Formats: sequence, C-alpha cells, structure tokens
Amino acid sequence: MSDDAEHTPRAIDGHAPDVFHHGGWVPMRQHGEDDAVDFAIVGTGAGGGTLACKLAEYGFSVVALDAGPYWRPLEDFASDEHHQAKLYWTDERIVGGDNPLQLGANNSGKSVGGSTVHFAMVSLRFRPEWFKARSKLGYGADWPLDWREMWSYYAEVENTLKISGPVNYPWGPKRPRYPYRAHEINAAGLVLAEGAEALGIAWSPTPLATVSAPRGQSPPCVYRGMCVIGCSTNAKQSVLTTWLPRALKAGAEIRDLAMVGRIEHDKSGRVTGVRYHRQGRWRFQRAKNVVVAGYSIETPRLLLNSASSRYPDGLANSSGLVGKNLMVQANQAVWGIMEREIRAYKGPPSLAITEHWNYTDAGKDFFGGYAYMSQGPLPLVWSGVQASKRGLWGRPLIDEMERYNHHVGLKIVGEFMPQERNRVTLTDERDQYGLPIPRVTYSYCDNDKRLIAHSLAFMRQALEAAGATEIWDETDDTCHLNGTARMGDDPQTSVVNADCRSWDIPNLWICDGSVFPTVGGVNPSLTIQAIACRTADRIKARAAHGEL
Repeated sequence: MSDDAEHTPRAIDGHAPDVFHHGGWVPMRQHGEDDAVDFAIVGTGAGGGTLACKLAEYGFSVVALDAGPYWRPLEDFASDEHHQAKLYWTDERIVGGDNPLQLGANNSGKSVGGSTVHFAMVSLRFRPEWFKARSKLGYGADWPLDWREMWSYYAEVENTLKISGPVNYPWGPKRPRYPYRAHEINAAGLVLAEGAEALGIAWSPTPLATVSAPRGQSPPCVYRGMCVIGCSTNAKQSVLTTWLPRALKAGAEIRDLAMVGRIEHDKSGRVTGVRYHRQGRWRFQRAKNVVVAGYSIETPRLLLNSASSRYPDGLANSSGLVGKNLMVQANQAVWGIMEREIRAYKGPPSLAITEHWNYTDAGKDFFGGYAYMSQGPLPLVWSGVQASKRGLWGRPLIDEMERYNHHVGLKIVGEFMPQERNRVTLTDERDQYGLPIPRVTYSYCDNDKRLIAHSLAFMRQALEAAGATEIWDETDDTCHLNGTARMGDDPQTSVVNADCRSWDIPNLWICDGSVFPTVGGVNPSLTIQAIACRTADRIKARAAHGEL
C-alpha cells in the first residue's frame, strides 16, 4: 500500500472496520445517523473517495457510502478472472438505442474505491484546448474551468498516486517529470513503438498509477498482468489504497454495502440527508451537505428517483439535463499475429501509448481525438473476444487460443460527442432494493463513426508497419462513462457550476465523471480526481467566508 496507511479496513458482519494507525488497530470513527454530518458523500470512487479525503483533512465531518464491499486486496483478491468479477457493477440495466452499450467490467465498479479498483491505471491529462472545445475547436461544449488551474490539480493527483511515467512526455505543455520512473516496455508495447516510428509519429511509455519502485508498503509492480481484475499486491495506486486511507486517518467514515436510494429535502428545498439500504433495512443519514458521486448511471438515477412535489423532475434538474448527454469513449481495436512470441499479458495492459491524434488536428475528417495503446488481454477475456467478435468455437477456438502468445493489439480511447438523445432514464421495473432500474440509451453520431473508421485504418497501418499479419478489427467496443450532469456557466444549459455545486439546491453537489461537458480522448480518472481536489478547495474557501 501507499505510505499514507498500513492497511485497508473493511466492514465485517456489519461492524465498523478498524484502521491500522501508529502501530495498532483502532476503531474507525463512527458518526450517528441522527448527527447531521457536514458531508454525506454517495460513492467512493475517483470523485467521491478523493473528495472524502480532502474534506476530512480540511476538518469537515464526512460519511461516505458505497454500494459495494470494502476489500482487502492482499486477502480478498485472486489471480482468477471469474472470481474477480465480484468487483464489477453487474446490477440489471435496460439498454437501448442504435448502439446499445455493454455495461459492467469495462466501465463501472461496485466496490469501495469504485472503478479504480480494477482500472488499467492509465493516467493522462486533458489536452488544454479540450477545456474550451466549443470556442477553440468548434465542437461539443466549453468547460467552466481554465486548463492552467487544472494543471496544478493534475500535478497534485499525480504526486498522490506517484504516477510512473517518462521524464519528457511528448505532448502538451511542458510539465515536471513524473514522480516515479516509467515502467519497462514489454513486447506488446515495443510493437506499438515500431509501428509509430515507421509511420513517423511520436510514442511514449504510458503514465500509469502503479509504482515502479517501492512506496511505503506498496511493492513495485511485478508485471503479473492481472491489473484489470484487481491488483492483489497493492502496487496499484487506486483510490482504495491512496485517498481512502488518508480519509480514514483524518476522521472520515466509510460505510460499505450501503445502497443509497433517495436524497431527502426540507420545506425550503435544501437537502437534509440520504436514505440508504444496509444490513437488511432502510436507514437515514442526516447531513448538512450531500455530494452525489455515483458515476454517470447511478448519479442521474439517484437524482431522478429523488423527485418530489417541489422537484417533480428530480433534484438539480431545472435545466432538464439530468441524465442527458451521456458519453462513453470509443474502445475499438485492431489485432494481429506476430511471428515472434509476444506474451502481451506480461505487465500492465497498456505500457506504450501515442496521443498523436489527440494533439494533431490536420488530416482529420472528425472532431475530437483519440489515443491508442498497446494491449494485454487475459486468457478468458481473449477467448470471449474470439468467440463473440469472430464467431470462433470448438476446434477453431482452441487452435486460435494456442496462438495466444503471438497475438498483438492496439486499442483506442476515443472521444465521442455529447448528444442529448444519449441518456439515462428510469423504468417501471424494480431492482433488489425496490428502486427503479435505469434505462441507458445510446447511439453513435456521424462524427463518432468517422472517428472509429479513422482510428481503425490508422492502427491497421501501424500494425502492418510493425510486421503483424492476419490483422482484423474489433469494431464495436466502448469504455468509460461520462456526462449526465454536466458543469457549466449557465443554469439553463448545465446541472452544476464550476465548483460542482448544484445550481438549484445550494447544499447539493455532484462530483464525478457525470459533470464532464466533453469526454476527451484520454482515460478520465485523473481528471475526475483533479476536479475533486479543486471542489474540495472551493468548498474550504466558501466555508471560510460563511458561504456554505
């Protein structure tokens, strides 16, 4: 683990977990449900977990609730793809639209620490112009944030996570070197490098949130390749192993296995706390402020399900935009065979990257951008890809799996456009808690399709240039969830302001990937954490002036 704490606590049999501190186990602080804590935070992922830490360290009383368990990776995680499916949010959703989304392992988590417990650790900053995409690049919407301010918060998060990255990153404004050295490039990453150099574009070791040297009780990464099913050595610097131990040390309380179903408010319209299900019954936690950080499906679901006579369309929804402008990211890939052995699973899955098409606008027939990275699929996932994407079964599937160690792939994280028709709504069907099941509707626009086509063609050229044969495309994959409660400068066209504070209800905040106005062509976790750090500073400043 990080040097911020010695062990990760977990609630056992409904009792509050203990935290190891200054040489012994001590009870984690517990707040009574009748006590109005300063902040009740719904969700403990990149947004909620980071914010819980910062607010607790600033002296606020904090209770953070998560629907998932509080895992101890050293004890609870196994190098077993089936077993580790317990990390994913697989509750029922109804999907629709022209391009229905695959939900679960690729874009959401049900654990304390959220999706960062099983993320691929890719930690990238937004291109500065993306914060003003409408004004500077002609698409999407402008963020109400300045890239220079965000740059300072990116640096804070990178230092907290001890990102391992290159001395000189080739793209964007100059920045200090990453806290830890870059990881060695594996054979799959070297194929990306060979293709990029043959095509005359830059490439780089990928900045990753897994340590390349010892850090406290975190050992350096041992390149087992199990990153996306949960790191069982604690080399991964997730929210679970970085921000949350600090939050506990500062006095925050984390309640796991606590599904929040509704936010209540008083006659004046201010929120008063959250109603949540834990240990077989519904409970209520009073709070002076509520922060929703459940990510881009659960956040609008909770806001919409909290509708009342005062707020008939749901909380924070005077703009009518709660649940709208859902964005995923393109995750298409090209795959091929190398004559030499690759063993792509050795090491984190994305050890090499190029952001060429994030920072190059000439030669595009689409708005936005994409990065592409080397890949290291695990065996069960790879067999599923062969069966579902290529239709292989029986002897053909066995024959293909015998070539597993020679497969190589490149995969994008690409920017899809915000569209109001892509949305999260509520159905009449109910889940195990008696809550409405969400409907997730998604369709690509023409710009999305042009980006996909461009990326597949370019990655195919790159693999060919590196010597791959039998190249084929994986055309219909997506990743990461963003949008549905966008931030902005205008209450009529956004849900929250730049501080992640609801326009409609002054003590209701939203702090997760749902506030993104645009999604960019990079993995979102670093930006979500940077926004949470900024929000905490803004809350602290407002409190100092008596403005909460």
